[in-house]
Amino acid sequence: MRIALAVEYDGSGFRGWQTQPGGGTVQDALQEALQQFAGVPLRVVCAGRTDAGVHAQGQVVHFDSALDRPMFAWVRGINTFLPPAVAVRWAQAVDDDFHARFSAYARRYRYLLINRVHRSGLWHGRVGWHHSPLDLAAMQNGAAQLLGERDFSAFRAAECQASSPVKTMHKADIQRLGELIVFDFEASAFLHHMVRNLVGSLLHVGKGKRPPEWIGELLAAGDRRLAAPTFAAAGLYLAAVRYPSRWRLPAVDETFSLPVAGR
Repeated sequence: MRIALAVEYDGSGFRGWQTQPGGGTVQDALQEALQQFAGVPLRVVCAGRTDAGVHAQGQVVHFDSALDRPMFAWVRGINTFLPPAVAVRWAQAVDDDFHARFSAYARRYRYLLINRVHRSGLWHGRVGWHHSPLDLAAMQNGAAQLLGERDFSAFRAAECQASSPVKTMHKADIQRLGELIVFDFEASAFLHHMVRNLVGSLLHVGKGKRPPEWIGELLAAGDRRLAAPTFAAAGLYLAAVRYPSRWRLPAVDETFSLPVAGR
């Protein structure tokens, strides 16, 4: 039987998603919990790997098991053995041809940025930070140029293993909630470090170092060296993974609430 899980985690204390020698990753923690619950080793496949320090609201994974248990038992059982920073939100039996990564048609990432003079102590590791004022309208104008099918080579990490830099951006929104700036990106897929590189370049626009049109120029040039440095991992969240309705997967609540949004 193939089972899909939705998983949320605070990535601050992990070495990223993908299992590594010596452990310390989210995948390691999840597979260890699965083994303790199921009594046999089980390997999970995720919708999208996240780097060290990156969080998730709606990571989706699948695995195969001969163990016949109710779905609520999988959720409660796995959560019993997971560390506090990781939790399963739902479990769903799926057909054998479901694949957490390849069955998805889009992914949504969110970046949370505190924009104030002093950094956040309360939300350390959970938000990015920029100390100087930012021009929201300019950043929104820059982000609008990302929509559609684009070659995102200018925002691609050198170690990216994707077969093509061409992705379709469905959504690129930026809003301010008090001292919190929220970047929302939804695309067919994302390149390695793509969101953090986009945020870094949009902050250059917000600071007035570059005009909004610069984002379009970067896309046209396709040269990573011309764009801004990769921004901090702390504020990045894998918010949701989109699948066709035929899989009948439960929805993940994508709302969020942080007390840093106002004074």
